[in-house]
Amino acid sequence: MKKNSVRAWRALTPLALSLAVAGCGGNSNNNAQNNAALVAAIAAINASNPPTPTAPPAADSGCQIPNSGSSVVVGSGDPGDPAAPEPASGYVPGHKLVYAKNYMVAANHPLATRAGCDVLKAGGSAVDAAVAVQAVLGLVEPQSSGLGGGAFMLHYDAATKKVQAYDGRETAPAAATENYLRWIDDTNDQTAPKPGGARASGRSIGTPGAVRMLDIAYQDHGKLPWKDLFGYGITLASDGFLIGGRMATAIAGSASSLKRDADATAYFFNADGTPKALGTRLTNPAYARTLTTIATQGANAFYTGDIAKGIVDKIGVSAAVDGSAITPGKTTLADLANYKAKRRDPVCGTYRDYYVCGMSPPSSGGIAVMQTLGILETFNLGLHKPTAIDLEGGKPSVMGVHLVSEAERLAYADREKYVADTDFVPLPHGSVDSLINKPYLQGRASLISLAKSMGTATPGDLGDVPLGIDKTEEHGTTHFTIVDKQGNVVVMTTTVEGGMGSFHMTQGFLLNNQLTDFSDEPYGKPAQTYKVANRVAPGKRPRSSMAPTLVFKKNADGSMGEFVMGTGSPGGSNIIQYVVKTLVGALDWGLDSQQATSLVDFGAPNSVTTNVGGEHPAIDTSNSGNNDPLIAGLRALGHTVNFGAQSSGVSTIIRTNVGGKPVLTGGADPRREGIVLGDTFAP
Repeated sequence: MKKNSVRAWRALTPLALSLAVAGCGGNSNNNAQNNAALVAAIAAINASNPPTPTAPPAADSGCQIPNSGSSVVVGSGDPGDPAAPEPASGYVPGHKLVYAKNYMVAANHPLATRAGCDVLKAGGSAVDAAVAVQAVLGLVEPQSSGLGGGAFMLHYDAATKKVQAYDGRETAPAAATENYLRWIDDTNDQTAPKPGGARASGRSIGTPGAVRMLDIAYQDHGKLPWKDLFGYGITLASDGFLIGGRMATAIAGSASSLKRDADATAYFFNADGTPKALGTRLTNPAYARTLTTIATQGANAFYTGDIAKGIVDKIGVSAAVDGSAITPGKTTLADLANYKAKRRDPVCGTYRDYYVCGMSPPSSGGIAVMQTLGILETFNLGLHKPTAIDLEGGKPSVMGVHLVSEAERLAYADREKYVADTDFVPLPHGSVDSLINKPYLQGRASLISLAKSMGTATPGDLGDVPLGIDKTEEHGTTHFTIVDKQGNVVVMTTTVEGGMGSFHMTQGFLLNNQLTDFSDEPYGKPAQTYKVANRVAPGKRPRSSMAPTLVFKKNADGSMGEFVMGTGSPGGSNIIQYVVKTLVGALDWGLDSQQATSLVDFGAPNSVTTNVGGEHPAIDTSNSGNNDPLIAGLRALGHTVNFGAQSSGVSTIIRTNVGGKPVLTGGADPRREGIVLGDTFAP
């Protein structure tokens, strides 16, 4: 297997690995520079432990970030998937399954995992822990999520056996029109000035929803005092944390855009203008003040008063630091004050012996995952499991990847035509069932050939729904999965859209560029006959691909039984693929939570291209992939294979039995910096 650009460093602690190594960018040209910074980072880590959270102590000894040695492989050197919102960071082999007795957190940064775990250890609920995790992620992983972004959550209440979906997706301002991303002023003049560089302008910024969403979930399921959930984040922001590899890469990669904003320049760059590097101790007093205000005054303080004014002022900026023009957004204080997070019904259905729940619109993730599984139910995937199964999940089979990819093509085709914010555009026949019912999906499955890829799929015929096709790609994100002592579960995917969002920073946090997830053209093709479902409208939420997912056993009557699994991932529109491969790996192929998470990322959007993650040690990318039997086999079936490195961040928890007793098992994605913590034990 040819990996010429791979470099290995040995005997690093997992904390050093997580904070300083695993996120080093996929470009091996940066590794020599990173190596020097790494030495300093390790010394700093060894010299000081992370600040102690404010949560009260508990009897067990969980939640300690491990200190054992580890072999590390950094940076595959393979070109990243061009559809991915953040650069790939290689693959760290050897992640082992983690066992816990009663509670567990799997998140994409060790300090965020630690924050949530300590809350659970202190007796907090899964939602309590989610608040603490998000507060820290917004600090240590600002390129992916934060207070200035949005989120989707599924919550399972173990006492009532109910799954509730929470929608914290950002909204377009009241002054937005369907041409908001198209023209500076809403006119019918085709020559009207366009808001150039929409992503880095105020036009891209939606009203943030994550804080309000966490607030309503806390009202439903919170246990510890709200003010106590932000202590670790405040301490880290005040005392400092070490910049990890993914954050360092994001700062350097977005330098020119970040430097257009005065606050971002002051925070992310040294006095000489160079990006703050891997291992730098970074403090964020402004973020500490923002968290303190939210902690002491509640979520309303984010949506009114000084914080809201700071957000609105930054969205309205019309000139960059260098004097160049920025198209201002039209968000007002009223947009912030009127923002509503929503409780929604999840998208649920059966798959073989399981009952699966996902996120409802405006996310397309739940529907697309359920459609893919429903199509795959026609086939016996158990015959096509990976070979040579090991810690990394083994080598996927040609037919296994082919069937999953073809099913996803069909699901993406429906997504592109039919799915948007259902508060504005109803689904066909006004129901999710129209897209996920068994007869419809069996008909879609009949379009799959075992001998040849379909290339590009067409949407299903669901009656007179004259909607144009919209292939807008969403980006961004991080994901975490939590189970508390009472068996309650949270799966939450949270985002600022692209890496570093809109590059607009205020009061210690970045603002999202989520409105670019809308179609900038309100009309579909051909002939611009129909308006697309995902067009901009005032107060509307852009379509997403985020897919937090819960799995339960299926009772004999088809109803929901005991909790089995929670998972999800970042990765833009590829999220659907990452979640499906993890579900199929666990439910069809019997992989444990770490193996299913580590398994090669594969799948397809609705295009001729099929993704096979070349960063994985099971994939041979030498000789243009022709030496790899999986890549060669897919090409023989007509697939165009992209073997660029993938940037998933799957976090999975599965409940299983050890010695006749139920236990939790967790897996963290070896492509990111995350770890799994809980009241762990060695079976």
